[in-house]
Order: sequence, then C-alpha cells, then structure tokens
Amino acid sequence: MKRFLTILAVLLSLIGCKKNDNQNTKDMNTNEPFKEVAGRTNFGPKHALMTTPQPCVMIATWDKNHTPDVMMAAWAGQYDYNQIVISLSKHKTTDNLELTGAFTVSFADIHTVAESDYFGLVSGNDVPDKVARAGFTVTPSPNVDAPIINEYPLTLECKVVSWGDGVLVGEVVNMSADERILTDGKVDLGKLQPIVFDAASMSYRSIGDIVGKAWGDGKKFTE
Repeated sequence: MKRFLTILAVLLSLIGCKKNDNQNTKDMNTNEPFKEVAGRTNFGPKHALMTTPQPCVMIATWDKNHTPDVMMAAWAGQYDYNQIVISLSKHKTTDNLELTGAFTVSFADIHTVAESDYFGLVSGNDVPDKVARAGFTVTPSPNVDAPIINEYPLTLECKVVSWGDGVLVGEVVNMSADERILTDGKVDLGKLQPIVFDAASMSYRSIGDIVGKAWGDGKKFTE
C-alpha cells in the first residue's frame, strides 16, 4: 500500500509540475485512442477529476524571517499510521521545508472557505504577510519548528521525513483539536465540517454526515 501511494503521488506531482511550469514537453494526457465503456459517458484521460474527494489541507511553515506562510494543497493522503504524504511542486512552502524541516497541516472547513482559497491563490513570495491579511493568527508549535494557525480547529504537527521528486512525506508527532469539534473525546467530522476540492466543478464541498458504519454495514453479506 505504501509503495502504491508513493507511486501515485509521484505521478500526480509530475502532472502538476508540468502544468505549473508550462513546459512544452509531452505530458501524461495523450491523444492515444481508448475504448469507450458501454452505457456510460466516457471522458478519456483528459479530465481533472481523477481521484475524489480531495482534501483541502493547509500547510503552514516559517520562512527565513520567521514569518508564517500557509498554502492549500489537494493532493494529500495518509501514508502510514503516523505519516502523511503530499504532492507538491516548487513553492515558497517547499523552500521553507528545506529550511526548517517541519510543517503543520490543518484542514479547511466551512467557516474558512474564503481565507483558505486565498491562501491557495496568493504566493507567499509575492505577499509575505498573507496570513495576517486574511485576519488569521498563529501560535508556535511546541513540538516542531512551524506555526499553528489558530483559526483552524484541527492541526497535525509534522517533521519532514523526506522531500524530493515532488513528494513530501511527513511524520505526525502530535495532533491537536479544539474542544468544539470533539464528541466523547474524538474528532467529530460533523462538527469540524471540513471541505474538499471538487475538480469537476472547480468548487468546494462540505462533508460530515454519517451514512454508514465502517466494518459493520457490510457484515450482512457475510452472514
């Protein structure tokens, strides 16, 4: 599973890097013919919606002047029990990662849609004080050399395990949550109401409703 996730992340990163750098080389989308699946609308390989849902993770770092920076990333996932993997092209964030070896990850929610989108629109290289401009505040992490964005109620404090070829792997050393998103001491997504990126409609959608029981509902087929 770890090898599969790493390979997937590398492929996604390569696609993203080629798009961002506007290279004139041949990318992953080709004009080669494909066979249509009967009874369905077929889009071929040229479609933004490859995997869904895509979490809106907010990566926070310090720059060389100890100014906080935040960017949004959508190509992220759990790599191991205490590790996460994020596909990134070259950003101010990656420069900061090389400087500090640490970062925090928070999750955009329905209350922070505009601010989170802003963090994805504007580069910290162009607007160094973009966190303050959004009206957000920070607290230094007590565990890693990175800022915690106070307005995000769920945060992972991470150390860089590896960074290269567009793939960032981080070790989560602590997860902290605001009491308002907890139920019986556990994170309640219904209270957190995180948003995900919908590449098909270029929009954000909220999640939270429970529709089934994991490792439970499927048992009816085993009886």
